[in-house]
Amino acid sequence: MLPDIILRPLQSALKDYADCEIKARIWGKRHLYLLGTILICASSAWGGAVGTNYTSLLWARVVQGIGLAPFEALVNASVGDLYFVHERGMRMSLTNMALFGGAFMTPVLVGKITATIGWQWSFYLIAIFAGALLPLVFFLVPETAFVRSENQILSEAPSHRLDGCHGPPIANGSHSRGTTNSSSNPSSFEKHRDHMHHLNTSSPPPKATFVQTLLPFNGRKSDANFFKLLLRPFPLFFHPAVLWAYLIQGTLIGWTVFLGVILAATFLGPPLWFNEVKTGYMYVGPFVGAIIGFIVSGLLADWSAKYLIKKNQGVFEPEFRIVLVVVQLVFGCAGLYGFGITAEQVSRYGWFLPDFFFACVVCGMVVGAVASALYIVDAHRSFRSSVFCLVVH
Repeated sequence: MLPDIILRPLQSALKDYADCEIKARIWGKRHLYLLGTILICASSAWGGAVGTNYTSLLWARVVQGIGLAPFEALVNASVGDLYFVHERGMRMSLTNMALFGGAFMTPVLVGKITATIGWQWSFYLIAIFAGALLPLVFFLVPETAFVRSENQILSEAPSHRLDGCHGPPIANGSHSRGTTNSSSNPSSFEKHRDHMHHLNTSSPPPKATFVQTLLPFNGRKSDANFFKLLLRPFPLFFHPAVLWAYLIQGTLIGWTVFLGVILAATFLGPPLWFNEVKTGYMYVGPFVGAIIGFIVSGLLADWSAKYLIKKNQGVFEPEFRIVLVVVQLVFGCAGLYGFGITAEQVSRYGWFLPDFFFACVVCGMVVGAVASALYIVDAHRSFRSSVFCLVVH
């Protein structure tokens, strides 16, 4: 009991602060993806070999959690590095579907693996796949972070106007609020046009060679103080946008964990008497819900933003991403109420309806995660890695 109390908070702290935010902010993300893959491979092999030693298994899980941290907390930030505002919706939906869909597909496989070849192979197979993934990460995942000037931070989108829009194209909400009326003020419009022309004609940094992209490090990405970055996540808890994102994602993530516990308690006992394999198969529903959430958020995220940009005279605001939470509200609430009603009377409703409503909850969770991640990436570039570390964990 005591190791659980001590090590689980330690695991979360190490994952959030030491591995992700500070190193990614100062030295970039590539080395963390490589290190994370190596740690997952080694700790999974360790976890499968522990036998009945619970303490060793617990430490293996701690190291496994540290290795997983970059993939949970930094992938969304990498999407912001790679894509323009109007291109992020589908990519952000895909990354969240991979994260949450994988989490709900795993019990389907692990139940069968445990019943046939033993629980140790649930660790060994992860080690095998992580080992196969390592060369792909090494050769195909370059560094996405680079040192941006202030002007580049303010202008992340291409400098063209959407068809049918009026006014200058603006990519950042905080910048756009000050220039919304520029179409009615010729002098401000000319200044904005000259500013965008300067950004588009400034010389980009030289492209790195393929060999250079293979290096784990290619220089510092920030001159910020290490200890300042170490302490920065704590005051972010009180930032309204962070609190909103934390509640939007964390609430339904917590509910899905709770529903998983209820699912096991309900179906492993009377009146259905499912075994571990059949109970694992019940996670097919949540996995399908994650895929549906990916499709819905992928179709709506960029489309809704472009539609609202046109309605807003060509000016983009990060708050346009928040409209997706309406979908989360519908699916999430319907799923929670439906699951509670049908799981309480499982002898009457059977196994399908609880599983269906569980899928609705997961669908809403994915859509909400995409909405909050897109908003943070678009509105708060300077501390988005810190936010993702806090929100995910």
